[in-house]
Amino acid sequence: MREFDYRRAVDVSGALALLDADPEARFLGGGTNLVDLMKTGVERPARLVDVRELPLNGIESTDNGGLRIGATVTNSDLAAHPEVRRRYPALTQAVLAGASGQLRNMATVGGNLLQRTRCGYFADVTKPCNKRVPGSGCPAVEGEHHNHAILGASEHCVAVHPSDMGVALTAFDAVVSYETAHGPGELPLAEFYRPVGDTPHLETALPPGALITGVTLPPAPVAADSRYRKVRERASYAFAIGSIAAALGIEDGVVREVRLAFGAVASRPWRARTAERALTGAPANAETFAAAADAELAAAKPLPHNGYKVTLMRNLVVAVLTELAEEAAR
Repeated sequence: MREFDYRRAVDVSGALALLDADPEARFLGGGTNLVDLMKTGVERPARLVDVRELPLNGIESTDNGGLRIGATVTNSDLAAHPEVRRRYPALTQAVLAGASGQLRNMATVGGNLLQRTRCGYFADVTKPCNKRVPGSGCPAVEGEHHNHAILGASEHCVAVHPSDMGVALTAFDAVVSYETAHGPGELPLAEFYRPVGDTPHLETALPPGALITGVTLPPAPVAADSRYRKVRERASYAFAIGSIAAALGIEDGVVREVRLAFGAVASRPWRARTAERALTGAPANAETFAAAADAELAAAKPLPHNGYKVTLMRNLVVAVLTELAEEAAR
């Protein structure tokens, strides 16, 4: 591990100044991803600016009925908050499906959004990787890729984003707030992650030196009837091979509102807007759910060893939406 300087910030302006003073500095939240990457040599910051003490650890209702979540709120506190559990149950379920209890106690909301892929080639500095060293190649295309992307990838990178929390936040139109030396800004989560294209090393649309300060969930009554389902290779502490956040509003047997987002299928949480359009106004039954899933997955381009994800995601859509529909009918 490279020797590094450590500073603890006490306010947002101080954190921004400490980062600005060193072009090789990085913000440190819980460290559950960054420190691991430092140990393997993938990340080599000259300075860590600890932001855990910043006053960004609150969860509060907004004037219009949404929720504002501070960037340093831990994953455990987010999942346990009564308003999150009541208004956005899929978000609680998504957070609890991620990592272990010990890691959730350390990991922060801002850090979760910025965690990097778990692709084995990215994590191994002896291998080429366009995300780590632009222009060096993507060995996963021809190599080990059973848990890689089927949507939105390119020949330059086929890795997937590992967040569970981000999938639920994407389904509910979350907005990310940040601060820079030039002032505050916001990014809808749908625009937060950049498309892979030929620049997979440019992962987010955050301005240089930006510090995430919070996430806002707009009011979404349909989110009260929501669910997160994760499929993984073992029951505990494993990243998804496919996941879904879903919310369903039904009136007289017809879908009036639906939210769908997929995880572990693309370089970012994947909002299934094609499926949402196909479902809105359609009968709430398994045949309609399957047809909507097929419409969304028509754009899938699986690699030789991850085509199973197309079937997996189709089955997840049908199963989860059917469960929600049955609960609504009771």
